Amino acid sequence: MIWNGDERPASLPAQAWTTETTHRDGQQGGLPLTTEAGLRIYDLMGRFTGSSGALRQAEFFVYRPADRAMLEGALERWRGGHPVEPTTWIRATRKDADLVAGLGVRETGMLASASDYHTFHKFTPGGRAQAARTYLDAVQAVLDVGLRPRLHLEDATRAPREFILPFVEAVQTLAAPFPDSQTPKFRVCDTMGVGLPLEGTAWPRSVPRMIRELRAAGLSAEALEFHPHNDTHLVVANSLAAVLAGCAAINGTLLGKGERTGNAPLEGVLLHLSGLGLTGAADFTVLNDLNDLYEDLGQGVPAKYPLFGRDAHRTRAGIHADGLNKFWPMYAPFNVPALLGRPLDLSLTKDSGVAGLIFLIRQHTGTELGKEHAGLRALHESLTAEFDAGRQTAVEWEEIAERALKLSAGGPVVRSGA
Repeated sequence: MIWNGDERPASLPAQAWTTETTHRDGQQGGLPLTTEAGLRIYDLMGRFTGSSGALRQAEFFVYRPADRAMLEGALERWRGGHPVEPTTWIRATRKDADLVAGLGVRETGMLASASDYHTFHKFTPGGRAQAARTYLDAVQAVLDVGLRPRLHLEDATRAPREFILPFVEAVQTLAAPFPDSQTPKFRVCDTMGVGLPLEGTAWPRSVPRMIRELRAAGLSAEALEFHPHNDTHLVVANSLAAVLAGCAAINGTLLGKGERTGNAPLEGVLLHLSGLGLTGAADFTVLNDLNDLYEDLGQGVPAKYPLFGRDAHRTRAGIHADGLNKFWPMYAPFNVPALLGRPLDLSLTKDSGVAGLIFLIRQHTGTELGKEHAGLRALHESLTAEFDAGRQTAVEWEEIAERALKLSAGGPVVRSGA
């Protein structure tokens, strides 16, 4: 991405990165994680980020034996050089704060529900004041045992300024006597996906406005995370709006796992952060293995899921197939095979024409047949007859492979980036 003239926002952080919540929010959203599966996912996270700094932390529950075993396995790997730091998640109570003391983590997330929906209905009759007192007591406990608190401002995009800003100030005041290594972080949570990436809308729904006000309240870019959900289709747009406004970290899950419609798909966020020059290059090809793992768990991504769905780079239109044959970048957003390790692909339908056959044969055999090739025309005519007779399903390579291989034998070899 290239900024137009001098329009690069002054609020843009020098670097931006992501943090993972698969073992917490992804598991809450339905991922059936055993200890073994959770550690396999953690290992893949390490392969994905490598030395890039694109993915820096992963958070774990501490309440069940399987979750504690996942955390312990992750901590052992991290001490051995794994690039993703394990952290924990607790409710913001002194009792829960005692759970994480001595586990070996340096940082813990703490649920600090911020909207009146939560403070008035969870903390009856004290409301906001009682909620703040409870949270601050837990923050003190976490600071006292030498950990960094990360306050998760749940439902922030429906929360009053009159609660969030004084609470942030109170946490900063409480932590002031402690070392810099314990400087609190704040995670702004768009829990119901109602945040907007728009500058001009009022608090609390404007994501960039809230981030800017928190920066003005003394928080650094590094002390802020944004955690959105995709209920209204704005999860990536809101993530980018948060970064542009001065938030350095986006919290979500690789391949978008999470409650209801899912968390921020970090591969999508990082695709754009990389384009903005804010993060190092992660190895996106590793996510093919992650998707295979999710398939084994019965949680594979939908066929049309962006980037890594089975049909994400599959065309069925003849005009697109013709374009791919002539100059494949015409119908690719970037070099898909190089970046994602996935082929550009095609399914034959009544609309894919002879061009579709040419592309598919070249893709699978490395040879290209001319449009007037007699055998190619005969194969196309037989498929057309099937569609004219009422066939509705697409024809995949496996169905025509035997006939196509006979046609391609002895044909010219074509080397193509597609």
